[in-house]
Amino acid sequence: MGSGHWSTDVYGAARAYRASTGASAFGYTDDVSAKAPRSSWKAHPSLDPKGVGVRESRDSDEHPLSQAVAVLFDVTGSMGHIPRGLQAKLPELFGLLLRKGYLAHPQIMFGGIGDATCDRAPLQVGQFESDNRMDTQLGDILLEGGGGGQMMESYELAMYFMARHTAMDCLDKRGRRGYLFLMGDELAYPVVKAKEVRAVIGDDIHDDIPLAQIVAELKAKFEVFHIVPAGAYHAKDTRLEEFWRSLFGQNVIMLEDLDAVSETIAVTIGLAEEAIDLAQGLADLGDVGSSAGEAVSKALAPIARGRTVAVRGGLPADLGGGDDEAGPARTRRL
Repeated sequence: MGSGHWSTDVYGAARAYRASTGASAFGYTDDVSAKAPRSSWKAHPSLDPKGVGVRESRDSDEHPLSQAVAVLFDVTGSMGHIPRGLQAKLPELFGLLLRKGYLAHPQIMFGGIGDATCDRAPLQVGQFESDNRMDTQLGDILLEGGGGGQMMESYELAMYFMARHTAMDCLDKRGRRGYLFLMGDELAYPVVKAKEVRAVIGDDIHDDIPLAQIVAELKAKFEVFHIVPAGAYHAKDTRLEEFWRSLFGQNVIMLEDLDAVSETIAVTIGLAEEAIDLAQGLADLGDVGSSAGEAVSKALAPIARGRTVAVRGGLPADLGGGDDEAGPARTRRL
């Protein structure tokens, strides 16, 4: 997957059509909730992980330097509004990644995380896409709104899928890990349960996998960030930050403004790609008309601190710089 190019005009036309017909951006959830009893809800076929071999991010003539980016968010309880904010700000996300030169060829996957102990769709995983099909992909995510109420969701099941069911040319050809953003306000379960893997994903495994083991596998393929959005039900529980920092260290992002998720993801990638420093990223937000600068600055200051980044004037042309930006990259310590 991953062919084609993102078009803000196509996105705008689809948004205008939905507005004219009274439809929401999450048509699958609307359709399922209107027509079927909750007991029969299930993931959209395009996002159902059962029997999936791999989700692929591959190079092509259109995208010779593809870079995988995955965004998986908790869709239970108070977290259900997060994907709606992401969908509304897809143009801002792509404006920063593409026009500002953070990534020349992003291929983005969206997915949803629930609770395999009780939810009908505990894991939903899309394809890596480069064009407006990712808007459709977001709209097909079932916003189930369930969860088990015990401050745990099946993040570890999502980690298992991403560690063992993804294939990326950025890694296989260039040794560059993909980017994975997890988002939620609860804890993962301490093990990947074999019975849940068999039921939800279809792999024939019989032994549970400790969380530490699957995290190690995941980190070998992805640079992983976990976003904790303020305002979610458990966001102020100190156990939450402590737990995720024990897994991902400084890559835990405490985000106060729920409307700043897309901008936070984009600037985080810009920092990790060494395309910008935080000050440049905040200036870029202003350039694209975003008012999220203050929230992004506070959320990403711990990550930005200590990173070495490229000054924009040194970006080579094949990584997003134009002819006027040619020349050797210059770096400095933040």
